[in-house]
Amino acid sequence: MKFEALFKPLQVGPYKLAHRVALAPLTRMRAERESFSPRPLNAEYYSQRATQGGLIIAEASPVLSHGRGNPATPGIYSEAQIAGWRKVTDAVHAKGGIIFLQLWHVGRVSHSSFHGGELPVSASAIAIKAEGMKAMTADGKISDYETPRALETDEVKGIVEAFRQGAKNALAAGFDGVEIHGANGYLLEQFLQSRSNQRTDQYGGSIENRARLLLEVTQAAIDVWGANRVGVRLSPHGIANDSGEPDPMPLYTHVVKAIDKLGLAYLHFIEPRSSGAGRADVHWENVPSAMVLFRPLYSGVLMTAGGFTGETANAAIADGHADIIAFGRIFISNPDLPRRLRHDYPITPYNRATFYGGEEKGYTDYPVYDELATA
Repeated sequence: MKFEALFKPLQVGPYKLAHRVALAPLTRMRAERESFSPRPLNAEYYSQRATQGGLIIAEASPVLSHGRGNPATPGIYSEAQIAGWRKVTDAVHAKGGIIFLQLWHVGRVSHSSFHGGELPVSASAIAIKAEGMKAMTADGKISDYETPRALETDEVKGIVEAFRQGAKNALAAGFDGVEIHGANGYLLEQFLQSRSNQRTDQYGGSIENRARLLLEVTQAAIDVWGANRVGVRLSPHGIANDSGEPDPMPLYTHVVKAIDKLGLAYLHFIEPRSSGAGRADVHWENVPSAMVLFRPLYSGVLMTAGGFTGETANAAIADGHADIIAFGRIFISNPDLPRRLRHDYPITPYNRATFYGGEEKGYTDYPVYDELATA
């Protein structure tokens, strides 16, 4: 076996993983368009990528209707969505897989067309203005980002409760755990970072205050699930959606140390080389690795994602920098990715044009290796 470190078992909370190859949470925009519920096509997609003892992190799912910013992304705030997700979790469990749901609120990365004309919300009334970044409207058109409305202090508590309810709904839908999305410039990271948070209440100013919402949301999920079935995702050096702390180390050192005390199932990093949130391949030069920087600060299971190959993933685990590698783009185009890596089979290239929206094409029609070999 070529990548031996990738295929060593690992205990993650109450679950024993058979290997270290995880499916990263990937927005695909293929939910039912009216109810934002997962449908049979989504169950088929996840089932294709499920393996005995393998970990799947299902795509980011808004915990509130005003937490969305893209068409056809599944939610976790209605009974119909819970029922749709139950079909997905049943399909994954039938294959012996383990599946967590990523809980999401996009904050300012949205448009008023998704919210009946009401502005998106954020930590502060600061619009996304980075060059080339545009909002998607509810009808799929492109627009400039609007200046969001800053959440009132008493409304922030409502965000915490929405994540708590989302965690409860994920439990009802049959998931094995939840991941808090604190990365990629979405609401929780908007509170974390000084460029998007200019608040003067207990959620702004100092690093401790800016980290408060993320930690309160994480605790709310722990209250529902227990710490050992909750994960958190961070992107310390990310630039997605006009994010980026001028000096990430003080902020993220505080956050990682605080999370380390909670006894979570895992902490999940996005490496700098994959910081474009799916919109483009981003290649940073001379940027330190998140897993290398923060591994000494975190005593639990560490997952990382970002442009890994079989070789670099195996090396990251063998060198002790990470415990699990989450794969995104090549897991899209290789539904049997763990088996391909285990046996060193060729990797099918992905087609970026089919990442978002559509039906089977680029979603459930990628072949497994046996089908290619006999074609």
